[in-house]
Amino acid sequence: MNALLRAEGVGKSYSLRGRRVDVLHEVDLTVRGGEITALVGHSGSGKTTLLHILGLLTQPDSGRVVIEGADGPVDTSGLGDDALAGLRRRRLGFVFQSYNLLPQHSALRNVLLPYAGRRAEGEERARTLLARVGLAERADHLPGELSGGEQQRVALARALVNDPPAILADEPTGNLDTDSEELLLGLFRELADEGRAVLLVTHNPAVSDFADVVHRLERGALLTSETQRKKGSAE
Repeated sequence: MNALLRAEGVGKSYSLRGRRVDVLHEVDLTVRGGEITALVGHSGSGKTTLLHILGLLTQPDSGRVVIEGADGPVDTSGLGDDALAGLRRRRLGFVFQSYNLLPQHSALRNVLLPYAGRRAEGEERARTLLARVGLAERADHLPGELSGGEQQRVALARALVNDPPAILADEPTGNLDTDSEELLLGLFRELADEGRAVLLVTHNPAVSDFADVVHRLERGALLTSETQRKKGSAE
């Protein structure tokens, strides 16, 4: 399976009240197409920081992130803001716990917001994606008129609008009931089966049990001894 996203020796620290706080220590992590990868750990373990670094939203202090580009692997460590933004737009889709939908825009307009192509084509694609996530009849509804599960499915459609090969999700089921969670996880499975890489940051055991690969972060270190490949692994 293709390694669509890699962290190599990634480290990150912050200054808190004049004291250095090490968040990540020499993290190596590969996210492959065709798999759902779960990143688990206690609050404060560095999960979201690592997700933001892999998503090219935050630069590491050390190490590098390599992303599979249209013409092969791209070392992102030397890229400027415009190049990073272009890679994010074309190669990555994001889903967040709080949905991050604009309340004054319809579901359709929210899906269209990051679209990088021609507007007429984008609207057709957005409607197709809303139908895929079961919301064809809700395209003109505002976020406040949708349930939490419906809003998260709009967010997933938005993440897919530029057809990225990798989806990164931060606690995507954190605000959902069981039925909505199962529906969303089924959609993530479809995306992985299409060959996309799906990375889920979660503290929910039901989500990590659903994943093909599970990595655990503890105090900023990746515990590779607890990494397990569930799909096709020998007992």
